[in-house]
Amino acid sequence: MPEVPTHPEANMGLLFRQVRDAMWADVAREMALAGHDLTYSQFMTIKQLANGSAGVTDLARHAQLNPGAMTRLLDRLEARGVLQRVADPSDRRALNIVLTEAGLAIWRDINHCGQRVRDRAVQDMDASEREQLFRLLNQVLRNLTPPHPND
Repeated sequence: MPEVPTHPEANMGLLFRQVRDAMWADVAREMALAGHDLTYSQFMTIKQLANGSAGVTDLARHAQLNPGAMTRLLDRLEARGVLQRVADPSDRRALNIVLTEAGLAIWRDINHCGQRVRDRAVQDMDASEREQLFRLLNQVLRNLTPPHPND
């Protein structure tokens, strides 16, 4: 039977996944307490749209969904009055998705939920430890992200 590695790096991927899952579960609890029942993909879509209008393909990529699943998600959020599809003035065939006023209000509320979770996640770290954590996580991400073909 192969020996199970005991050095911390052997479990790095699992630890990243556990941290992500724990953070999302905490955000979901915070949102539920605030009266919002949103999936991870819905949260990520609203977050992306809070930065401005977007197309289905970009939203799908950001929420890690295929375009068909994203279209269904958008249908549900549109039916709830969270977003609307508007014609792209520069391309009559394209639609841009934007948050409604109700969607912006939801974003402000759920963004506070996320901030409370982020604050809890780093509550026992001083500013230099937080800076180091984010610097190291960004370095790991850069190391694992293939270079863009135009670079």
